[in-house]
Amino acid sequence: MGGHVTRRDVVAGSVAALAMTAWARPSAGQGLPAGTLRMLVGFPAGGGSDVMGRMIADKLRQRTGANIIVENKAGASGMIAAEQLKNAPPDGTTVMFTPSATLVARLTSESVAFDPVKDFATTGLVGTVQTVFAVSPTLGVSTFAEYLDWLKRNPGRASFGTTAMGSFTHFVGVMLGNAAGVKLEPVPYRGAAPLVADLSGGHIAAGCGGLTDFLEHHRAGKLRIVVSAGGQRPQAAPDIPTARDVGYKDILIEGWYTFFVPAKTPKPIVDAWNRELSATVNDPAVRDRLVTLGLDPQPGSPEAFAPRIEADLGRWKQIIDAIGYKPT
Repeated sequence: MGGHVTRRDVVAGSVAALAMTAWARPSAGQGLPAGTLRMLVGFPAGGGSDVMGRMIADKLRQRTGANIIVENKAGASGMIAAEQLKNAPPDGTTVMFTPSATLVARLTSESVAFDPVKDFATTGLVGTVQTVFAVSPTLGVSTFAEYLDWLKRNPGRASFGTTAMGSFTHFVGVMLGNAAGVKLEPVPYRGAAPLVADLSGGHIAAGCGGLTDFLEHHRAGKLRIVVSAGGQRPQAAPDIPTARDVGYKDILIEGWYTFFVPAKTPKPIVDAWNRELSATVNDPAVRDRLVTLGLDPQPGSPEAFAPRIEADLGRWKQIIDAIGYKPT
């Protein structure tokens, strides 16, 4: 049955086709604020946090077309960036890519001017990271047990480098020493790079740092990671045992990364950031690269992650109190 096609039919069909195309296409940037969006990173350019943050920002630009500017506000374990976020307008134009280490700093410093629960809102978990203990390749040991045997022969070298006093990289080293019956003295370093250099050259016997900072150097033979404090072996390096694997059942500290926005940011905007960031992190190329860098991607909702932040803060405070560390 052949009917006459009118101009009205053509126009109507075109509108319907456009509507179907728009429905089938990802909602690029839908719900995100217009204009320039700032992504704060509280650590120096070139570090693990910066590399991951910029990679996510690049993919997010491609996905949404948004104008996203990454700003490094380095210093004080990310607290400088956190204070800037606290004072930013709650309109979703400023987000902060941050590790849990920045929140730990609030528990170990009396000068912190922000409350992560009251001043920020999470867009959801990005992924988890691990704190690891490494030894210098000059020691000639490959396991934590062998390192302890080496210490018996070299009791004067029972110290370890930490990338930040009052952080996981301090506490995990002390906890491992306590569990093994050895008093390990922390030696503070100004970040991971000088610690890696000293480990590689044998100037210090051991060091504690984030997997994201140590992993490539472990692969290159500049240091050897002998144990992690995570709940399971890292996806990027399943050869690295956890503390529980080597007999220390009570040692479990798992860090994470999230994006924060200022408190009172409208929920639809928080949800929009969650949708776009989750889709970005779940992109196969991004996901594989994050794993290679030492992060285990586990994107989730703000509602699921917010209670964990409060619970972790409470548990970390108990660990800090048990060690006897006093806020500075």
